[in-house]
Amino acid sequence: MLEKVLVANRGEIACRVIRACKELAIPSVAVYSDADKDMPHAKLADEAYQIGPPPVVQSYLVQDRIIEVARESGAQGIHPGYGLLAENPEFAERVANEGLVWIGPPADAIRAMGIKTEAREMMRDAGVPIIPGITSCVLNADGAREVADDLGYPVMMKACAGGGGIGMQTVNEPSEMDDAFTSCSRRAETFFADGSIYLEKLIVGARHVEIQVLADDHGNTVHLNERECSVQRRHQKVVEEAPSPAVNPALRTRMGEVACRAAEAIGYRNAGTVEFLMAPDKGFYFLEMNTRLQVEHPITEMTTGIDIVKQQLAIAAGEPISFSQEDVGINGHAIEMRIYAEDPVRFLPSPGTITRLRFPEGEGIRVDTGVVEGNTVTPFYDPLLAKMCVWGPDRAAAIERGLEALEATELEGLKNNIPLHKQVLDHPVFRSGELNTSFIEEHITGGS
Repeated sequence: MLEKVLVANRGEIACRVIRACKELAIPSVAVYSDADKDMPHAKLADEAYQIGPPPVVQSYLVQDRIIEVARESGAQGIHPGYGLLAENPEFAERVANEGLVWIGPPADAIRAMGIKTEAREMMRDAGVPIIPGITSCVLNADGAREVADDLGYPVMMKACAGGGGIGMQTVNEPSEMDDAFTSCSRRAETFFADGSIYLEKLIVGARHVEIQVLADDHGNTVHLNERECSVQRRHQKVVEEAPSPAVNPALRTRMGEVACRAAEAIGYRNAGTVEFLMAPDKGFYFLEMNTRLQVEHPITEMTTGIDIVKQQLAIAAGEPISFSQEDVGINGHAIEMRIYAEDPVRFLPSPGTITRLRFPEGEGIRVDTGVVEGNTVTPFYDPLLAKMCVWGPDRAAAIERGLEALEATELEGLKNNIPLHKQVLDHPVFRSGELNTSFIEEHITGGS
């Protein structure tokens, strides 16, 4: 195992990785900005180092400073969590070149999946079904209009260098194309420093289903079943569950085999997630591959009994995956609710000081959080407060436990989206399991 690990992140995911290190008796190193000096992750680790002012471009994204801390602390490996530098191939490459262990996939795999048009082409060549569309970028609205005319409306416009749902935009008819292209390209430039976009055919009524994979340096690639991520707002996930109510054992096997094939095609190592759109006829199509630990990994852990972060650490240390595909089962049902400091109606971040915070505890409840009572949520970072995960022997039981956990949560001092989660879990369409990615827009108050 690794001798010491630096966690190049903050908030709940930094706490999650640090706890895994503690359970494995691996000393951990935290980094923190001036705004985060009193946050739990900075206190939970064995060592903590200040790395700069609050803005991420002056702290958590400063590669020189993070490498410097790794050297100063004697850390052997760097775990990037998710977001920030997690999918930065240049940083992954630099960590390796510095003689440190990158606890994630190879830089080439990150790079291969980072440009979405190139990723689509690679997946197609590997025999992975892709959504009908183009595998090159368009540079103006006229080019986009020509592609849309060929595909047939509606279409989905996406950033070539994007991911995570950022910048995606539906175009229903030709008259919307000019404004849609301008808006999508502007967001792509803002978030990814690349304004180019591509188009896919919009699959109406689609579900978002993803497969968790693990791969090691010994030729082993396994999947840990699927997660349903269809409850989204503006293409950002809100509620996830495992397993998907739409996937039967035969379909699960097929999707898992395809996901493993996708990972093997790019020489993948460590943990990753292959995301699919599933049509109403159960046909599924490659959407993207997230080359990192996913936010929603806990529900897979709760239903498989496999600690994904510990597997990441072991794989990075050169160990083989400790189980086979036949060992992966499904025990019960788990649901994750992302608790944000945000206005539940306007869906805008709501910074402030947490004056009271009590999360429920007990059987079937897991809360991954990076805040405590008295902490101030600043406007500098994503307003995710916690991931409330619940487990039940079946889906109905998990839903009831989720509603009970939400009702028992005490969170004061800032606005939050707990009311939204109550609406979702108690809605008859959600309870029926007949979901698609338009669920919130169509069924939840203020969801558009």
